[in-house]
Amino acid sequence: MNVKKLIVGDFIAIALATVIGFITHGEMGAAYLPRMAASFFPVLLIWFLLAPWFGLFNDDVAANKKLIWRVPLAMLFVAPLAVMLRAAFLHVAVQATFALVLGSANAFALALWRFAYAWRMGRK
Repeated sequence: MNVKKLIVGDFIAIALATVIGFITHGEMGAAYLPRMAASFFPVLLIWFLLAPWFGLFNDDVAANKKLIWRVPLAMLFVAPLAVMLRAAFLHVAVQATFALVLGSANAFALALWRFAYAWRMGRK
């Protein structure tokens, strides 16, 4: 079972999506680390709580390119919860647009990684 690879890959994909998001807004540097953490950790936590319910750590699902659609489906639930948790951490209002962008960016990054994983597993 390759659960460790999936966990590490998911962690990296979410981290890259977070960093790229901050870079696109010109917000890189040590001063932005608390806000980055407030965006990154809620997504990470909620992802690892909900992804198993969608079978995303099951080898048969993770290795099947035809089941990549489960990643954005899971992110439909992850993003709003993560944005609410982030809003609570930062004491700011929940932004629906931010939930859409955060969810889309993370779904894309995770789906890309998961597709590469499934493709690699299919070649073995």
